Amino acid sequence: MARDRRRIPRLTRSAALIATACKDRVTPSLQFAPDRKAAKDCWSHSMNRAFRLIVQLGILSLATWNIAFGEDASIVSITTPRGVQQSFILIKPEHAIASVILFAGGGGNLRLSRTPPPQVGPYAFVAGNFLVRSREKFAAHDFMVAVIDAPSDQQRGMSGSFRLSTEHAIDIGAIADYLKRQADVPVWLVGTSAGSWSAARGAIAAGRDGIAAGSIDGLVLTSTVTRIAPGSSLARRFPEFARDYPDGVISMALPEIKLPTLIVSHEEDACEFTPAADAPALAKRLTGAARVATVLLSGGDPPISDPCEAYAAHGYYGIEEQAVDRIAEFITANSKRGP
Repeated sequence: MARDRRRIPRLTRSAALIATACKDRVTPSLQFAPDRKAAKDCWSHSMNRAFRLIVQLGILSLATWNIAFGEDASIVSITTPRGVQQSFILIKPEHAIASVILFAGGGGNLRLSRTPPPQVGPYAFVAGNFLVRSREKFAAHDFMVAVIDAPSDQQRGMSGSFRLSTEHAIDIGAIADYLKRQADVPVWLVGTSAGSWSAARGAIAAGRDGIAAGSIDGLVLTSTVTRIAPGSSLARRFPEFARDYPDGVISMALPEIKLPTLIVSHEEDACEFTPAADAPALAKRLTGAARVATVLLSGGDPPISDPCEAYAAHGYYGIEEQAVDRIAEFITANSKRGP
């Protein structure tokens, strides 16, 4: 998916001070600066000065970095049963009613383990992906949110083959178990675009492999990959994957999924791999799911990215809140609650 190219809605206090210091060369988004290179250089220099100050004060850590920039989210890294580090953005509301694990598309590489760590608060974007940039909207529904990064052994990004692997399922199960320990509420897997492979794989594993079987409670697939045409860019990049899964997620062992499942599509999605017209075929394959529902959305802002990237109908550009609200309605209505 494309990198974020939107204007940041508003600046944190520290960022505003930096913008003032660079007032002749920088705007709140940098994208609209009269001299983009000079603006970025000034911004980078000022951020480095702020970083060095924090180091000198002896308070540098993930937590204090977030506090210093007025952020309420954190970056968590756990060791999964297969011995790799799995990082994710964690947002914990005071009284969570459910948890969601969000899977971005593309390679799913958010680079959360870099130094200094990225800002992950409500007004920062670490990627343009629909789910990543909408994470606070999920939190607003009292959902605990985990936005996962590529694991430490996939730092160049997750391939389609890895997303379908047992190794990936093990990592997903470890995150689900972690969230259950934080709050004993239903955990849902939510994937978009290539992330739909990951979400479906985790749901299959909960039934077939018994991985986190008691920790995964539901599935949401958005802009699901359902076509890999011969000769397409995806088929050229992963020929074996295209051969074995010509219908993308539809070709997976979906009848083994027992969880309530929601399918979300945008009727104007022009990405060749994720047409909304395939939603009925996808739903038809979920024969074992406790419940299956389909939501077809429309409208939004004019695209400013390629059809298969984040700032188009494929990424629910301009209707992010509507998309999240519909997902939240389904999750809330179909979550099993304890006594």
